[in-house]
Amino acid sequence: MALLGERPKSRTAPVAPLTARPPGKLPGLTLAVLGVAVAWGVHRLVPGVPMLTAAVVLGIAAAHVPGAAHRFVRGPGKAGLTFAGKRLMRVGIVLLGLKLSLDDVLGLGWASVAMVLCVVAVTFFGTWWLGRRMGLRGDQPLLIATGYSICGASAIGAVSEVSESDERDTATSVALVTLCGTLAIAVLPLLQHPLGLSDAEFGRWVGASVHDVGQVVATAQTAGAGALGDAVLVKLMRVALLAPLVAAVALSVRARRQGRGSAEGAAAAGGAASAKRPPLVPLFVAGFLAMVALRTTGWLPGAAIDVAQTAQELLLAAALFGLGSAVDLPTLTRTGGRVAALGLVSWVVIAGVSYAGVVLTY
Repeated sequence: MALLGERPKSRTAPVAPLTARPPGKLPGLTLAVLGVAVAWGVHRLVPGVPMLTAAVVLGIAAAHVPGAAHRFVRGPGKAGLTFAGKRLMRVGIVLLGLKLSLDDVLGLGWASVAMVLCVVAVTFFGTWWLGRRMGLRGDQPLLIATGYSICGASAIGAVSEVSESDERDTATSVALVTLCGTLAIAVLPLLQHPLGLSDAEFGRWVGASVHDVGQVVATAQTAGAGALGDAVLVKLMRVALLAPLVAAVALSVRARRQGRGSAEGAAAAGGAASAKRPPLVPLFVAGFLAMVALRTTGWLPGAAIDVAQTAQELLLAAALFGLGSAVDLPTLTRTGGRVAALGLVSWVVIAGVSYAGVVLTY
């Protein structure tokens, strides 16, 4: 009981200190937009450097600027950059399907189709097997094999989505395949005449062996418009194999989770595995196939295709800037020798197999 004249003590609960709200995705997305703008400027000044390649390099550089990296990239910008590397990548891959028409692919002939299938199979399984034998961490063997055999960083992003790969493995694989694809722009044109390749044969060799679409264009254009056309068509045949590869990886992940659930023998664990089970054909892959079918119909006007292609390049550039920002060079150097060795061997394999395939089928 309070004494006369004494004010009763307040029984209200103490007020919790206010906590700062997380910054959200806006800072990272803004940084990605600025990175794309700079990458576009670099491509305009030096047309031989594809915008997607410049975006990856700028993302890596942004993550290692002294002082600013932890303040922007690793700190407030991380959520938005991760969003760009995952979600914007999916949308860009969907729009990538508008570059591919089944009529164009079949127009190259069944021999070329068989050659591309052989190149992709040998490169993928050979790289994956060698990476496992070399003891590379996590999903690096799978992701590097995907990037070299299909379409570079875009394929790595697609497969990492369904395999739920570690972000560092994804970033390291993107950095490696981007480096080798960039080197191809300078190296392959020097080999055309020593290898006795005509312009058309050179274009098909570039399309079958270079990783990213932009890098294919930058490399093949040195031999003229005819070589460039053949290179892009052969390259897009490899891009078409992205959908079945992603579906196969999703099926493998699904089977692995089912096996793990049954081995544990717990109904609760099995239910959780079922709840998280990935779809056999991810939504963005279905969208990619739908865009291929739409392009094949011929209903889309040329202006719409041009707008979609520009949007696709901008989205993929933002995604690759986000992936590049996740590269940690000190970590990369600790396994850099093995990773670089795998990349070099895979590059030699795909160049050699595709060269033999072009000579035999053209």
